[in-house]
Amino acid sequence: MAHGRTLCAVVLGAAALGLALPAIAGPTERVRESLFRRQVGEAAGPPLARYVSEQGRVFILDRSQPVPMLKFEDSPEVWALQPSPAPRGDLIYKNDLGEPVLRATRLGGYTLFTDARPSGEAVSLIGGASPLRLMGLSPQALGERLLQASVRSGRAARRPVIFEAEATPASAALIADAATVVSVAFLKMAGRDKDRARLSRVARVQFASGNTVSATLTNGVLQVVVAPSRGMAGRPSSDKLERLLRSAK
Repeated sequence: MAHGRTLCAVVLGAAALGLALPAIAGPTERVRESLFRRQVGEAAGPPLARYVSEQGRVFILDRSQPVPMLKFEDSPEVWALQPSPAPRGDLIYKNDLGEPVLRATRLGGYTLFTDARPSGEAVSLIGGASPLRLMGLSPQALGERLLQASVRSGRAARRPVIFEAEATPASAALIADAATVVSVAFLKMAGRDKDRARLSRVARVQFASGNTVSATLTNGVLQVVVAPSRGMAGRPSSDKLERLLRSAK
């Protein structure tokens, strides 16, 4: 795609006889390492795996990259998480609203927080998973993704919603992902009577690139600015978009 082209679419040590012997790491020491030598922001357990909650929700947790990512099997949205230290050496992974999504214990256990179970529910390890990554996207593929998101959003809003983008090769995949997240926000709001009417305020969704992630709603236009340098963390979550749409005058 030419720059600026607009796409519109709808760690044992030991010593003996006074001689220092080499340190040999046994099971006890490896456990101690995992508990006390873990860096802040790093949880125990596999860096990439699939889990299932008590209520049956399956998700992938990908900690193999700088920003931890989580994706539920029943949703196209990938959540960018921010680890934060918690009591007893635990970690709380939060979304871009600062809300807890996952709690990791020092032994590698996890608790998932959802709207249905705000107090949390235990999860179990299932097995391996594929990394959560953005893939390169052609101009045509971007246009198709924008059209799909436009159609889904329009059905949710019960009115046409035009999707537009100023994209470059560096931003195309992230903009396509952001468009999908916008449609997820629309669909969630459409499922609640008190929020459905708010969708009528949006007639157009415009995407642009920048250094800071932002989303604004002005005169019926939802403007979403993505930050390609941040990968999938470089766009707002559906929860953040919902909050914006609910609070807009």
